Amino acid sequence: MTSPSATSVTRRRQRSTRLTVAVTLLVVAALAVMGAAATGSWLLVTLAAVLAVVLGAAATKITHAELLASRRDAARDRAEQAQAYRRMTEERAAENKAFADHMKGELERREKTVGELEAALAAAHQRAAAAIRARGDEARRAAQAERNGDVVRAKLEEAEARAAEAILRVAELEQELDVVRAELEAERSAGYRTRSA
Repeated sequence: MTSPSATSVTRRRQRSTRLTVAVTLLVVAALAVMGAAATGSWLLVTLAAVLAVVLGAAATKITHAELLASRRDAARDRAEQAQAYRRMTEERAAENKAFADHMKGELERREKTVGELEAALAAAHQRAAAAIRARGDEARRAAQAERNGDVVRAKLEEAEARAAEAILRVAELEQELDVVRAELEAERSAGYRTRSA
């Protein structure tokens, strides 16, 4: 299989040869007419004129064939280029669709994660509220049962520890939720920029 550049060079050589032959025919015709005119013989002038017309017609035919071949080559080149552009466009459309599907899946996954973290955060808030209520209840009981201070202090410390753990867990879940929300927002922004591009 020849490369496009080799084919182009071959075409240029053929065109050059064809046009050279056509010019040569016209020059031969002109020389024949001038030579016949120089002799002064009407018969030779007439034969030279007929020869010039025949050679001119042959040169015109060669030039016309060259013009048609050039047009066919140009049309073929344009058709090949159009096919290449069509293939590139199809590939880009497929890549864009794959990217959009991937980004949609990522967004759905992130939204699901955000939902799960929000539910966990709500549950942690409820546990923290219950722990705070329990701590309040324990504090009231401690005030009423001051004589049993050691037992009540231990329960109070335990309730406070649970409340502190719950508050810490709530803070951790809020931080995780903030991070996931930021990632989701960044991915949405990137997805919109890609679609608009």
